[in-house]
Amino acid sequence: MKFIYTSVFCFICAFTLAQDKTNTSYLDFNYFKGNIALHNSDILHLIQGHPEGYILSWNKKTFGFKDWEQRYNYPDYGVTYAYQNMKNPVLGSVSSLYAHYNFYFFKRNLMFRIGQGLAYAEEAYNKDTNFRNIAYGTRIMSSTIVMLSYKKERIFDRFGVQAGFSLIHYSNANVKAPNASTNTLALNLGLTYSLDDEDPEYQYTLDDSDRKFKEPIRYNLVFRSGINESDIVGSGQFPFYVVSTYADKRINRKSALQFGADVFFSNFLKELIHFKSVSFPEENVSGEEDYKRVGVFAGHELFINKMSLVTQFGYYVYYPFDFEGRTYLRIGLKRYFTKNWFGALTLKSHGAKAEAVALGVGIRL
Repeated sequence: MKFIYTSVFCFICAFTLAQDKTNTSYLDFNYFKGNIALHNSDILHLIQGHPEGYILSWNKKTFGFKDWEQRYNYPDYGVTYAYQNMKNPVLGSVSSLYAHYNFYFFKRNLMFRIGQGLAYAEEAYNKDTNFRNIAYGTRIMSSTIVMLSYKKERIFDRFGVQAGFSLIHYSNANVKAPNASTNTLALNLGLTYSLDDEDPEYQYTLDDSDRKFKEPIRYNLVFRSGINESDIVGSGQFPFYVVSTYADKRINRKSALQFGADVFFSNFLKELIHFKSVSFPEENVSGEEDYKRVGVFAGHELFINKMSLVTQFGYYVYYPFDFEGRTYLRIGLKRYFTKNWFGALTLKSHGAKAEAVALGVGIRL
């Protein structure tokens, strides 16, 4: 109930922000039904029915009164609440709250939504009462929602329609084991309702020179931290620390290329190394292996107003203990508070297997 109250409060706040001469807003409500994707054979026993639920969103439209809005074809941004019945008493139901962006293509008939937020699971793993739920190790999880929909607004008065496909991902990013996670692939069908009588006109003030953007190479220093656990249930949660340094080069107003290095201090590996040395002598782990790792990476940063999306691909050059392979991925969001200082929320994984979600702070010089 607390999660629902919080969601209602966020929508009320959103409505108060909607009164803006340069922006209008609308609601959309979608019913969805689909399947849990079998991304991991360990969750086969959890796939029983066809999950269904609804998605309620408040959206603020942009019309190009700011330059970044024109560069991205006048996107929407807003808040989404989703409820999903997983059709399995072991998994129960999940409620989630997101911040999202909507991007448009094909004369604004195709909408792509991506949102990131938190989810609350009605049921979570418990070794005594719910040991079969290896998908959700905690009740609070991170969640990602992706929608691709055909959309037509104001077909009848303020009402419109939309229909398409959705993906909803739940995971606690190995904050606590187990964390097999779930991905729901679904069809969605819904209505839109405009909250304003009419929309302002789209602005077209950018000229061709806007694409020409030069900036010298910048140097970044980032510190990240969080807690996580190995896949061994009950092995304990431990803090980790990551120090990263990299150079980036803006190739245009939207994109920058990156190259740098990470140093990982992953304390959960200390416990895992000790556990392997004692419990699995056939794996030839001495217990003296170093838990630290060093990686080099190349990446890309996509700038959207004061936010940016970061994707990085790395390779461990110092790798004394074998854990999930020598390559790793990092994806996440950055928020620039000033020209130089930023905060970051990132997920590190090895392929589709998450290792940790981290909060970070950095400086770009």
